[in-house]
Amino acid sequence: MGVQTIVHLLRHGEVHNPEGVLYGRMDGFHLSDLGHQMAQRIAESVGDRDIVHLRTSPLERARETLAPLAERLGMAPQVDPRVIESGNKFQGIDFGGGAKTFLKHPELLRHMYNPFKPSWGEPYDEIAGRMMAAVHDAREVAAGHEAVVVSHQLPIWTTRLFLEERSYLHHPKTRQCTLCSLTSIVFDDDRVTQVRYSEPAGDLIPVADRSAPFSAGGAPREDRP
Repeated sequence: MGVQTIVHLLRHGEVHNPEGVLYGRMDGFHLSDLGHQMAQRIAESVGDRDIVHLRTSPLERARETLAPLAERLGMAPQVDPRVIESGNKFQGIDFGGGAKTFLKHPELLRHMYNPFKPSWGEPYDEIAGRMMAAVHDAREVAAGHEAVVVSHQLPIWTTRLFLEERSYLHHPKTRQCTLCSLTSIVFDDDRVTQVRYSEPAGDLIPVADRSAPFSAGGAPREDRP
């Protein structure tokens, strides 16, 4: 057996977004009150683990999700732009009407020609590449211990598909990556031996959000499970 290290990919908590905007990488979107509760739950759930390294996406919702855990551990998180939300051509569009938005904005359909890449956003290969580079850096810093990396639904799910050698092509509703969930990558030295999944804040997620039909990158409704 080599040195075992665990890198936890933590999706951020619920965001205050009453207009249903696809906010993507936009500034100014913060956790809702429920999102802050989820973040606190994470601190309570994993705060006693052997975590020695924290890093986060630069976006407000990710940094706010990590804040309670960082405070509990007395650590200063490293901001890593490589784990930011995926790029998306629909950023800033109001998708409060779900799929009906395409009836109001038929010009958006021109971006939907290639779901394998995908044509409407950052290529899956690029997402997986930048995420894995950050994961390995976190693994090296936390060697023999654990690290937490706060990111976003599509980057985390894409990373899992990459590690499990599965097709990137998927429907957003099939993503196993709920709000404040943990996708935990177990390493033996630098070799991945297992990918685990858990939902420490799963009981806090509204039932309606669990069945929402659109998510970031896969089809345009960011940060819905």
